[in-house]
Amino acid sequence: MTLTTRVLLLVLLALAPALAIQGYNEYALRASRNEAVRTDTMATARTVADDLAQVAENVRQALNFVSQDPAVRALEPEGCTNYLRRAARNNPHLAVLALTRPDGIIVCNSVESPPGSYAVPERAYQQRAIAEDGFVMGTYAHGTASRKDSLHFAQVLHGGGGETVGVLAAAVDLDWLARYLRRNLRLASSFLTVADDTMTILVRYPGGEDWIGKQVPAERQRVLADRGEGVRVDLGIDGRERVLANAHSTGPTSAAWVTVGRDRDVAYLDVDAATRRGIVLIALGTAAALVAALVAGRMFIRRPFDRLLRTAAAWQAGDLAARTGLQGPDEFGRLGRKLDAMAGTLRRNEEELRGEILRGREMQDRQVTMLHELNHRVKNTLATVQALARQSTRGGEASGEQLEARILALSKTHDLLTRDDWSGASLRAVLEGEIGPYRDGSTSFVLDGPEVDLPPRHVLSLGMTLHELVTNAAKHGALFVPDGGVRVAWNVISAEGGTRRLRLTWTESGGPPAGPPVRRGFGTRLITVSVERELDGALSLDFAHDGLRVSVDVPLAAASPGHLSPLAPTPH
Repeated sequence: MTLTTRVLLLVLLALAPALAIQGYNEYALRASRNEAVRTDTMATARTVADDLAQVAENVRQALNFVSQDPAVRALEPEGCTNYLRRAARNNPHLAVLALTRPDGIIVCNSVESPPGSYAVPERAYQQRAIAEDGFVMGTYAHGTASRKDSLHFAQVLHGGGGETVGVLAAAVDLDWLARYLRRNLRLASSFLTVADDTMTILVRYPGGEDWIGKQVPAERQRVLADRGEGVRVDLGIDGRERVLANAHSTGPTSAAWVTVGRDRDVAYLDVDAATRRGIVLIALGTAAALVAALVAGRMFIRRPFDRLLRTAAAWQAGDLAARTGLQGPDEFGRLGRKLDAMAGTLRRNEEELRGEILRGREMQDRQVTMLHELNHRVKNTLATVQALARQSTRGGEASGEQLEARILALSKTHDLLTRDDWSGASLRAVLEGEIGPYRDGSTSFVLDGPEVDLPPRHVLSLGMTLHELVTNAAKHGALFVPDGGVRVAWNVISAEGGTRRLRLTWTESGGPPAGPPVRRGFGTRLITVSVERELDGALSLDFAHDGLRVSVDVPLAAASPGHLSPLAPTPH
């Protein structure tokens, strides 16, 4: 592959991700903005429609209140005129309040028109109120009395017998209505159109002066009829492309159409700016890539050669972990892989040789340590056997049996230690080894305590101690009778100075009544020496009437090897 080809590939590789990212960002940004604009426009249209329905509800409540006045109900012109004038003054958004007879002739209004001065039988609100016998919305009208562009609401007035005696009407000032509804247009690029059921424009913002009272163009009426409520991108009635949202109001105003639009060019102004920025960035990136390509050829030759020299110097200094890192099918790549493989082989051989030397030294040190440990343990064991034998020569055959049992117990403890190369054994395993021969259906043994790993010294001493306790219980204590039981409980506590101590309690129950011994025998002395002298612990023997209770408290901190002291006979 020539240098020119490599440079061209580098330029293409540099430009391709930028173009792909820019294209994706443009697509994602426009899709996101389109969804946000459509959602916001539709939400605004529904808010305006709800506000229009609220205006109608407020007018309905005002007319209900007005209809309770006696002068209004009696159709008395003077009193009715005075009351409607005061009511209109408290509702400035109403251009006029009026009361007409069922035939449309005026009875009274808030602008003090004389009774019978005009009639409105043809007005939509007058006809609908009588036909529907309820509260209705009319259509656009230029007020006869108010001379203002208005939207009328009306409801019938019933007499004492339930008959229709008149129509109460309220004209909402369209200028006020436009100001009220357009407050929901948060964005400057939004526009608003509200039309009645005859497609006459009631509100148009901005530029409403030229549109109020005019019909929505026929083609826009067909679009509304065909598509109904929803959001679309289309041309507005002024010919500009917009995002349009159409919604119906509710209640008496449900026939009205609300259209909210956003100027499409303004809505996507920042997106178009981002696109332009992206194009500029791509142009700058292309220029930078061309500049980099001018120096790339030199780097493709010099860089791998310098890397080979640095790596060779590192190997010469003894750093076989250094690598050229060169890859690829060209000459430098093949040479770099071969040299890296050779350095890797040399380093592995060196590490294996060092490992063998280290393992040999560790094995030699371990053998020396094990020999010293074995020598120490053998001396301790022989001292213990010597002490046991010396005591047995004083007791005849029975003492010989005891000697054999104690040596067997010592052998079992040694077996536990041998399994783990004299590294120690668990307290539960020591207990199980001593009480195993005495388990049967009539004997109860309860072992209660956590897992505790004992060092070799503790295993030997506690093993002899537990053997003496089991043997004593079998001959004189709880294990001597069928229903006797033994409970062994232990736990480990933290003492002062951060040391750990093992506390073990041996409790017998259900056996013959216990009592203090007449003399201190060999077993008692063996337990005392094992706990107090060998383990530097504390021993408590309680010969209670209901059974023997023994408490042992020994430290578990590491200690230097000691000797099982020969148990010299004590004078009786």
